[in-house]
Amino acid sequence: MALEDAKHEVDAAFTRSDLRGLSYENAFGGATSFLRRRYTKDLAGVDLAVTGVPFDQAVTHRPGTRFGPRAIREASTLQPYDPPYGWGFDPLGEMAVVDYGDLPFDYAKVADFPAALRAHVAGILAAGPGTITLGGDHYITLPILQAYAAHFGPMRVIQFDAHSDLWADDDMARIDHGTMMYKAVKLGLVDPAHSVQIGIRTECDDYLGMQVIDAPAVHAMGPHAVAAQVRRIVGDGPCYVSFDIDALDPAFAPGTGTPVWGGLASWQAAAILRGLAGIDMKGGDVVEVSPPYDTTGATAIAGAHVAMELLCLYCWTRRQG
Repeated sequence: MALEDAKHEVDAAFTRSDLRGLSYENAFGGATSFLRRRYTKDLAGVDLAVTGVPFDQAVTHRPGTRFGPRAIREASTLQPYDPPYGWGFDPLGEMAVVDYGDLPFDYAKVADFPAALRAHVAGILAAGPGTITLGGDHYITLPILQAYAAHFGPMRVIQFDAHSDLWADDDMARIDHGTMMYKAVKLGLVDPAHSVQIGIRTECDDYLGMQVIDAPAVHAMGPHAVAAQVRRIVGDGPCYVSFDIDALDPAFAPGTGTPVWGGLASWQAAAILRGLAGIDMKGGDVVEVSPPYDTTGATAIAGAHVAMELLCLYCWTRRQG
């Protein structure tokens, strides 16, 4: 989309006809679609669908992530004017990316939520695109992985997080953001030997075979060494990247339900994500952004940048054929 064309444009979130290209509308006006992409349910010709899941009823303590997708979208309107720095290509020019809107669900029927989300993501994958999901608490990754595993087979997961989410819980009907990875492994959705958790800094009795690079190790090794180790662990199989914003230290992302000090700096996370280029990324999510606990909006800004990096990783995979 050329700059001169923007003068005659009225809110590209609704009027954009070309799904590729940068946007030049005012960041302070218009609909807050992710990166000014078009809001649409039409997936014909689409490479990647961004969708929101405003669900926070699985948290162990502080709610508020239901407002995460809206906040991340608003923060993303600062980014669609230039290609992301350091990647060397323009993913918005190379891929057809749309904002698929939010998952509709009945907040009063929590037991029905997992199946609704699983079907939502499965429908997108069946149509061809991959997904980047804006959460929402971290429980949402479980139904998403169910859809992905049904489509691609067991996934190799890269999880950025302060918590392992591996608390033992064999009641598969329980909806809990602290047990979702335990269930994903037990259900065979995840290949733990080729999966890795980055930034962990809370206790876990059993990692169920998953590889771990905890926060102190990240600080000691440096992000480039971490990324290289992650690539070796993950290998060439289908990969899903889940980024819990509490992987970042509260100094960089205070707006989350269960912050833990000693976490990653934003520059470390950015360097690790960019160092993952070459993985076979099929999709990803950004979760646990809780705007009520951050009056500055910094956490949502971090979430929007993470989502852009995931978009770039997805584009890199496509570029490699």
